Amino acid sequence: MSAAPSTSSVGDAAAALSGNLQLPPLRTLDDFILGSARFQLPNLKDFEKWGNRVVKNLLYYQTNYFLLFLTIYVVMVVFNPAKIISGLLVQALIIAVIWQFFSGKSKSNFIASRLTGGNANAAEQNAQQKWYILAGALLGGYLFLHLISAVLLTAFTLLLPISVTFIHASLRLRNIKNKLANSIESFGPATPMGSLLDALNVRADGVFN
Repeated sequence: MSAAPSTSSVGDAAAALSGNLQLPPLRTLDDFILGSARFQLPNLKDFEKWGNRVVKNLLYYQTNYFLLFLTIYVVMVVFNPAKIISGLLVQALIIAVIWQFFSGKSKSNFIASRLTGGNANAAEQNAQQKWYILAGALLGGYLFLHLISAVLLTAFTLLLPISVTFIHASLRLRNIKNKLANSIESFGPATPMGSLLDALNVRADGVFN
């Protein structure tokens, strides 16, 4: 009975993300970072106000942030294609091994083999799966140590645009146009950033805060 609420919440989030999403217009460079843009360090003691500014800017400039993310990521890939691709492959292998190890199917097979008193087929499948996971873990560990610079570069390539986005959203002061656009777009179609923040249960307090 307790699994029903979580299942429904996951279904609601999936439905929201799969619905009709619409990107807001691209903001001008003058509004985003040049002449009319005003920047100020946030009050680090007031996390609520700081977080409200970040969320509102993420919603208002989301198209600019997506374009900025793609630009930085593509530039990094162009300059380091081999390292980033190899780093992504190593990370994908490690994630696959961890996912397989902690997957419900693997646990259910192990429990079933115990409950059935060591059924021959179940035990054989469980043993084979253990060997596959062990081989994948050894291969992933070897590649990780051998290509650690590529893995770190891949992580840096992902974190760099995210960090730049967060810094801009933290420093950019909101103007009247920003606040009015947030209030108008709150009644419009859902946006990718809005759906992502809703899935993470992150919301700003008030339109003009």
